[in-house]
Amino acid sequence: MIDSDRLAHDELADPEVIAMLRGWWGDKVCPSNEVNRKVLASIVFSDPHELDRLEKLLYPRIHRHRERLVEGFDADLAVRAIVLDAPKLYEAGLGNYCDAVIFVEADWPVRVRRVATSRGWSEAELRRRENLQNSLDTKRANADHVVINHTSWDQLRTDVERIFSSVLAAFA
Repeated sequence: MIDSDRLAHDELADPEVIAMLRGWWGDKVCPSNEVNRKVLASIVFSDPHELDRLEKLLYPRIHRHRERLVEGFDADLAVRAIVLDAPKLYEAGLGNYCDAVIFVEADWPVRVRRVATSRGWSEAELRRRENLQNSLDTKRANADHVVINHTSWDQLRTDVERIFSSVLAAFA
């Protein structure tokens, strides 16, 4: 599996990226040799132009990293498929990169509860971030499969594995 959020975190730890961010936004974003992600988020999620600038820096770097991983997976005969976990799949121009797209969705109250628990975000923060992405309706409409995730991780895993198995069978 390729976790796009993990790749972004890796890029934000790169000294070259840190130097660029410090040049743009000063020491408040990089008070040491690491990015203060809360400060960075407050800048880019309050100004779409700043988010765009950050994405133009990170997306090509993430793309190169992803391509190296794909090459490694392709060279391994035991690998039958690659799962790309990418919350901003379409925004990053990767919709056509995938043979099949599974969109996992949850109702608003469920999403609010989950990000409050996992990330400490308020409802307003979630809304602000979601408004900077393609709409959920657009993502749903572009997906090949949709999974409703209102219950447990175990149920989600079962639902996704069922779809994944059918996708693999179609390409066998």
